[in-house]
Amino acid sequence: MVIMSKATNEVLERWNFSIETDSDVVEKGVSREKSDREIMREIQAIMRQIASSITYLPCLDEPCVFDVLAYTDTDVAVPFTWIESDPKLIANPQMVKLHSFDTKIHKVDTLVSYKNDEWDEQ
Repeated sequence: MVIMSKATNEVLERWNFSIETDSDVVEKGVSREKSDREIMREIQAIMRQIASSITYLPCLDEPCVFDVLAYTDTDVAVPFTWIESDPKLIANPQMVKLHSFDTKIHKVDTLVSYKNDEWDEQ
């Protein structure tokens, strides 16, 4: 997900949630189990970390819009309403890797990139 300036379309934050699927589970039917309670604890840890990110992310003091970017394998059918987009990268970003979690079927890694605030550097 990217958060952009409404006036300029400049990307201010880029939230990356990389989801990898265990191919053995999908293709070969290998069973891997993890309790719902354990998965929920890991998701809650990520949610707490996202909520606490306001302590280090720059304040967005202008009207903003967001866009959701989805990267898929080339052989996956996507809805007709989806359009191709550039990756909406931030030049010279600050990056913070957040917690990841693993359901034993899916592994989710999270990373936030944000525009380096030139005001703070002076």
